[in-house]
Amino acid sequence: MGVTGRRVARSEWTKIISLRSTVWTLLAAFVMTVGLAVVFAVTLAGRWDDMSPADRADHDLTSLTLLGVNLAQLAIGVLGVLVVSGEYSTGMIRATLSAVPRRLPVLWAKSAVFGLLAFALMLVTALVAFLVGQAILSTKGIDLSLADPGAFRGVVGAAFYVTAIGLLGLGLGALLRSTPGAIAGLFGLVLVIPMVVSFLPDSLDGLERYLPSMAGNAVMRALPDPDVLSPGGGFLTLLLYVAVTLAAAAVGLRRRDA
Repeated sequence: MGVTGRRVARSEWTKIISLRSTVWTLLAAFVMTVGLAVVFAVTLAGRWDDMSPADRADHDLTSLTLLGVNLAQLAIGVLGVLVVSGEYSTGMIRATLSAVPRRLPVLWAKSAVFGLLAFALMLVTALVAFLVGQAILSTKGIDLSLADPGAFRGVVGAAFYVTAIGLLGLGLGALLRSTPGAIAGLFGLVLVIPMVVSFLPDSLDGLERYLPSMAGNAVMRALPDPDVLSPGGGFLTLLLYVAVTLAAAAVGLRRRDA
């Protein structure tokens, strides 16, 4: 039988779901996202009566219930790294590339399978977090529904954001071929660089909005915010990060030995 895209994808699917870390990481992402939705919603509901009208207006009740994805992204990002770097650490990558000599179909199959799995799980997770959070906020009569402006887009945006971070991790894992190095690079991009940028002169403040974390904030928001990109700009920025990282990984995969 010849090597086809479907067979390569099926092989990658089998490898991903056979990892114990996959199940535990996806479960952790779900628990963190929904758990923090409960915490933030309960906290806001408890403070609501004491807040001024201006403070109430500043709260984006859609993104509030989705803030847990900021922790979930780290779990999914690490899983993305392990999907590739794990094969390099065990030497399995040699067998994989021997079976698929053209190499690039392996990277594309890994990306597609992992991306679809992460997005499907995070879409369900974000939806549950939103619904649970809004149910808590309904005790104050301030809850939203998915039909409210920007709410459904925010839920989909949260799932897309975490998936993009996972694909960044996968790309870094393929590029660096080192689990510690790729995780350090991912955490640096998501956590460290935003802190560094926050200390830059005011004239460079505009750079912060193009970082992955701020682009993710943009796609989750239902209310406009002048400090972040538009939702469309956030989607495009995240896509660009993923495309550049995977392109660099593809070049490295073609040029270097396994």
